[in-house]
Amino acid sequence: MSAVLSPVQEPVEEAAMTDGFHLVLDALKLNGIHHIYGLPGIPITDLTRMAQAEGLRVFSFRHEQNAGNAAAIAGFLTGKPGVCLTVSAPGFLNGLTALANATTNCFPMILISGSSEREIVDLQQGDYEEMDQLAIAKPLCKAAFRVLHAEDIGVGIARAIRAAVSGRPGGVYLDLPAKLFSQTMDAEAGRRSLIEVVDPAPRQIPAPDAVARALDLLKGAKKPLILLGKGAAYARADESIRALVERTGIPYLPMSMAKGLLPDTHELCASAARSYVLPEADVVLLIGARLNWLLSHGKGKTWGGKSHKDWGGQKFIQIDISPTEMDSNVRIDAPLVGDVGSCVDALLGGIGKDWPAAPSDWVQAITERKSKNIAKMAETLAKDPKPMNFHSALNVVRDIVKANPEAMLVNEGANALDFTRSIVDMYKPRKRVDVGTWGVMGIGMGFAVAAAVESGQPVIAVEGDSAFGFSGMELETICRYNLPVCVVILNNNGVYRGTDKNQGGGSDVAPTVFVKDARYEMLMQAFGGVGVYATTPAELRQGLEQALRSRKPTLINAIIDETAGTESGRITSLNPAAALKK
Repeated sequence: MSAVLSPVQEPVEEAAMTDGFHLVLDALKLNGIHHIYGLPGIPITDLTRMAQAEGLRVFSFRHEQNAGNAAAIAGFLTGKPGVCLTVSAPGFLNGLTALANATTNCFPMILISGSSEREIVDLQQGDYEEMDQLAIAKPLCKAAFRVLHAEDIGVGIARAIRAAVSGRPGGVYLDLPAKLFSQTMDAEAGRRSLIEVVDPAPRQIPAPDAVARALDLLKGAKKPLILLGKGAAYARADESIRALVERTGIPYLPMSMAKGLLPDTHELCASAARSYVLPEADVVLLIGARLNWLLSHGKGKTWGGKSHKDWGGQKFIQIDISPTEMDSNVRIDAPLVGDVGSCVDALLGGIGKDWPAAPSDWVQAITERKSKNIAKMAETLAKDPKPMNFHSALNVVRDIVKANPEAMLVNEGANALDFTRSIVDMYKPRKRVDVGTWGVMGIGMGFAVAAAVESGQPVIAVEGDSAFGFSGMELETICRYNLPVCVVILNNNGVYRGTDKNQGGGSDVAPTVFVKDARYEMLMQAFGGVGVYATTPAELRQGLEQALRSRKPTLINAIIDETAGTESGRITSLNPAAALKK
């Protein structure tokens, strides 16, 4: 009896599968996001490894707040949301300050954090790093989302991107519970579930009647002024803004992160006459600027009022993408709601050949005051005190930036911020980044890393010694990635000054005083970078020039007179005791 042969069984080909890890990375890459700033740990360590394997650049920091600051300023510099990746609970909380700061400053950023499982968190059963992160994040950001299923990852990331960049940009939180990453699904179905966001920040065209109203008000002004905020820089409407200024002949005043939209040396730049133009102007066109504390809320003595609550009588035209920004402090006579580029283009379209030149007596009065103040500043900068002070040190930085206009300038501190803003001219847009709207300390090294990564240009980070302390450990990060960052610490031995005394007479130094003659440059040397100890302008100049030539991580410890600072810079009155003395 012959054997019965079974028919040959064809092997069944298994369907290709994907998982949550790869879907997250594929969704980011699909939307042109190729840089991640973060700090690895449970449950996102493997995600960072896979990200590198998939061709993304992962910049690993020593503290999540600094990684978040890097992501935020990356968003400002690129117009795409910067991504910060953190672990759960404590790591998430560390990233929250950066997320809130990004939202306040209108920087597009996405904070992605791993989290504990919902079923355990909701019953409060005590999971590892258990925390209802979504609920905590919601009040501090523009939008917050949680993804529970792998097939929803594409939607979650698409919504986060659109929320971060549409309308008024801001911070977005995306919560990814740990077990989401290991979920699997059919690879083709996963690919189809991803979304490439189309037109995430659509133009918003202003209403024709609003444009006409603004033009009528501007045309009748005797003392018009254009005020540029960082929103104008973010909008990348550089040529249109320049055309508006030059075709109307209206003087302009840039806020700190708008410096360089037109060169600070432009004949119509009124920065050197700021204290004159604000109270004297009769019509002010705000472009991407808000009447918040940085502009004394549009009232008070800054604007010619008799007290801090008095309106100075100016009429305001405000360009803003958010209609709720109008009338936030004073009346806005001509609200122009839309994106900056569309609104400026609409204004340009209404300016015909018969448009009157800006009143010559107004322009001349500004020019005279500018000339006087610039000459006075030149005399101060020409001095060579021993030891250096803020002016003599920053005169060197001023020269270096003029000779290297492509370099990025990062700036934070109290006096270090105020003096740098007024002394160092900028020549190109989006080259200066600083503490912005919130005035928060600690942005320095995070901003410096992202500025170097996103621009590809050398970075000069001018830091107060107090401000540097918030993020100084990221020198190791700068060295690890061999970034062309030169940190200049204006070292006066303390917060504001190094001369405060213990008013109780004890042996402890005053709360504002640091270790005398701290050798910060040795920190950079410890990580393989270049350290420079500078006590003279010549040594500071040599160190800066060498850093820019070599593009090596460098820290210059610039020793300045410890008596040179003033408390809280220009906002001393916000200290209660200082206010009581008035």
